[in-house]
Amino acid sequence: MKNLPIEMLRSFVVINEEGGFTAAAEKLGRTQPAISQQIKKLELLLDRPLLDRASSKLALTPAGDSLLSYARQILSLNDEAVGFFATPPVSGRIRFGIPSEFAVTLLPKIVSRFAKAYPDVSLEVTCDLSRNLLSEEQRHDYDLVLALHDKVTAQQQRSIRHFIKTDELVWVSGVGSRAHLQETLPLVAAPSGCIYRQRALHKLGQLKRSCRIIYTIPDLTGIQAVIDEGLGITVLARSTVPADLSIIDSPQLPKLGEVGISLQYREQEKNTAVQVLADYIKAGLI
Repeated sequence: MKNLPIEMLRSFVVINEEGGFTAAAEKLGRTQPAISQQIKKLELLLDRPLLDRASSKLALTPAGDSLLSYARQILSLNDEAVGFFATPPVSGRIRFGIPSEFAVTLLPKIVSRFAKAYPDVSLEVTCDLSRNLLSEEQRHDYDLVLALHDKVTAQQQRSIRHFIKTDELVWVSGVGSRAHLQETLPLVAAPSGCIYRQRALHKLGQLKRSCRIIYTIPDLTGIQAVIDEGLGITVLARSTVPADLSIIDSPQLPKLGEVGISLQYREQEKNTAVQVLADYIKAGLI
């Protein structure tokens, strides 16, 4: 049975996050040739090319994409175990900004594990639209922000620091609801400025499909309550759809495309606690 060295996996992940060997080497405190050699050894170990060297910019092969998912999870568990036995323990306060729908679906998966592994870290969570969390007025209020990005192309993905993944936007209703069959589509949406709201109205406008926003609600819990009653439909990222709601697959509704997801933080002020939480979140989003 082969073993995957943690150092190689960490280099591989950092190369992807930083967008190149030079930046990764600086972050890891290694030379660029040393990092390059690690990746070559990793490719030999797996007998698969991980980087598309024919591309002018850093790009992963299909095998590289698959390994990136595994590597993030392995590193998260490794760092959790190391953190548990660390002396002195990781401590401090993290001010974390996150869109509501991800707070409802993502945080329950990670907060319990994170709190057990790092009981001396205080986590303060604020839910808001990405536009507000990243605004000039608020961005300095947070140590870490989970942000959504509209219309993310492959080139834009490489330019967004700490880009994690794309997620498909889908139409959602209550189980058994027929709200989407109404002549005028009843929409339940977050306030103006929400990427989901803008995308839904834009796509429906392109089809000249009649619609009206019947409820404007800032958080997923409130939206879910209205949807559960069959009063309307909404748009969510596929990974955040609650189990008791239903994804609508109807030719009468337009495809909504994808959004990008990234973690934003001030690199020069990033502390150990923030980095550990960021790693947990990345693993939880995969």
